[in-house]
Amino acid sequence: MIRPGDMLLHYRFIDSLGGGGEGVVWRALDTRLGREVAIKLLPDRVALTPDALLRLEREARVLAALNHPNIVTVYAVEDAGAHRFVVMELVQGRVLSSLIPEHGMAAEQLFAIALPLADALAAAHGRGVVHRDLKPANVVVTGDGRPKILDFGIAQRNPPASPPRQDAAEAPTATMVPLGLTGTIPYMAPELVRGETADERADVFSFGVLLYEMATGRRPFEGAGAIEILASILRDEPPSPSALRPDLPPEFDRVVLRCLDKDPERRFAGAAALREALDAARQGRAEPLPPLPAAAAGPSVAVMPFTDNSQERDQEWFCDGMADEIIAALARIGGLSVASRTASFRLRGAGLDTREIGRRLAVRALLGGSVRKAGERLRVTAELVDTASGFNLWSETFDRQLEDVFAIQEEIARAIADALEVTLSHGEREALGRPPTTDLQAYECCLRARSYYFQYRRRGVEYAIELFRRALELDPAYARAWAGIALCHCFFYLYVARVPEQIAQAEEAARKALALDPGLAEAQTSFGVAMSTAGREAEAETAFRRALELDPGLFEAQYLYARHLFASGKAEEAARRYELAEVFHPEDYQSPLLSAQILADLGRKREAEAAYRRGLKKVEERLDRQPDDTRARYMGANALVALGSTARGIEWARMAEAEEPNEPMLLYNVGCIYSMAGDSEAALAVLERAVAGGLTQRGWYEHDSNLDPLRGLPRFQALLAGLG
Repeated sequence: MIRPGDMLLHYRFIDSLGGGGEGVVWRALDTRLGREVAIKLLPDRVALTPDALLRLEREARVLAALNHPNIVTVYAVEDAGAHRFVVMELVQGRVLSSLIPEHGMAAEQLFAIALPLADALAAAHGRGVVHRDLKPANVVVTGDGRPKILDFGIAQRNPPASPPRQDAAEAPTATMVPLGLTGTIPYMAPELVRGETADERADVFSFGVLLYEMATGRRPFEGAGAIEILASILRDEPPSPSALRPDLPPEFDRVVLRCLDKDPERRFAGAAALREALDAARQGRAEPLPPLPAAAAGPSVAVMPFTDNSQERDQEWFCDGMADEIIAALARIGGLSVASRTASFRLRGAGLDTREIGRRLAVRALLGGSVRKAGERLRVTAELVDTASGFNLWSETFDRQLEDVFAIQEEIARAIADALEVTLSHGEREALGRPPTTDLQAYECCLRARSYYFQYRRRGVEYAIELFRRALELDPAYARAWAGIALCHCFFYLYVARVPEQIAQAEEAARKALALDPGLAEAQTSFGVAMSTAGREAEAETAFRRALELDPGLFEAQYLYARHLFASGKAEEAARRYELAEVFHPEDYQSPLLSAQILADLGRKREAEAAYRRGLKKVEERLDRQPDDTRARYMGANALVALGSTARGIEWARMAEAEEPNEPMLLYNVGCIYSMAGDSEAALAVLERAVAGGLTQRGWYEHDSNLDPLRGLPRFQALLAGLG
């Protein structure tokens, strides 16, 4: 361990300047040249690992390739026995984050700092270097007012996925970086949140966050913890800076909001273009911004969620399903660009006018409407609006029987193509006439079956498989229903009866789903689960990754992939996937509670506690709406005991057990709760009932940390022996 006064080669260490997981920075004296320098060396715990050394050398090479007055200068890379370190220019000054007042900087000071930073970033981009962790804590402003960008520790020319990072300077935000994500959460571009490859436009996004914070004193994306901030980055549209600071010029708003666009194609292509626009804003010039992507100039449309006008206001699931099907139908038209469901649905309730939605989604037209469902009657009102002029391009009201819903969807899709003057090929016209199913009952059965499946209890999955089978009786070519059948058989094998027929049936159903629709993310997910259940890890991995390529925001793909990774012993990656599942389905209580236990087992206690509290809050919200959700009850009980509220946790566990005394999954989890609470007799009693009920996965009993207090007991050893 290095201490003040120690020497490495001809460098005398003076004092530590701080650091994080990537390295520790010291102020030191170069005794040969008689100058003070900054030395970055790896922490002792990772100093000799090959990956850490490669990262250190990479940073040195990246910085050495850059020569700019607003980027820290690298002097040398040195070896000294067990230590390898980078010698850099010592920048004296204040971290930018400490210079931002509560309500933002004066405009003159803001531009005086922002323009040189944009110059520096443009120089990096000109050499093909992407920083990927731009934030105020990585910028120092010298005594003469010159900003300098520090810490290119995760910069790359061709950036692959990197290890997690949490800068000590960001600790007060309480936003620990979820496992596997790269960067610092409040400044992270949406594509990095989704685990996708990032280029210069990710830095442009981070620069936009930095500009916003400098101008207003607050960040554009906020939340109580890491997951809420990640969800905000993916979902929310921040108010313009001038809404918080009316003295800012409107040109500045345009620059910042362009940087913060969710779609990389809509941002500045790099820092050079950003710098030009920022300078024009400083001068108050309404200089035209760089042109938008070509997709915005051609025929393009976004489908917004339909409003539920039913008397009971209980048909949102049906309204969203209708919008989904129209999006899927339009996506089959080659000459039409269609905004993704994730992009358009995140603007639900945002209160934006048509023109602003069109700008943010880069589309020329917007489809909106309402649905009123009453018995077997359906009234659908649809309207297509030009986003530039606000003029109505087409509108129609359909008063039909409920069974005509798919015909309505097809008519709407054709009307949109006609209104936007898109010529349909013969194949495209045929494709519009082929919805995923033509049977409304099959469609409704499938939707309801999926909700039962995700209850993860025997009775719920039994209902689900009955509904999926009913859907297939009505429409044997319904790919989503075959995918659901596969998931149900995997559940039965894992948690009810471990018989080979279940795996065979799961694989057969998953392959049928793939044969019917190989581009369906749900089909790839079901095949991944089938292969995982069969122990064919490589095939499972391929299928899950393909599912996420097709639809990165598909909750079930993230969630079930996390479960596969955990079963494969890849705990850190499993925690990351559970966290991403929560981002894409913020109301889900299961993902945070499952990631919490993994984080606790990994020794990340503070993050585990935050995840437990976050999950428990969602459980309580769920139970307010649906008091008979026993899975929510027992998972919440586990969280209560983990957080120290043992009496309340035991009370909840007993309530759940009383509601479903013969459910093996529930009994197993109640056994875990009693074990955590120190009641070994009660724990063993319910665990034995879980085994008798069919939950015989030996790996769970052997490796679940909740059961650690029982491991030395003869009765527990006998239970394990009985599992074979």
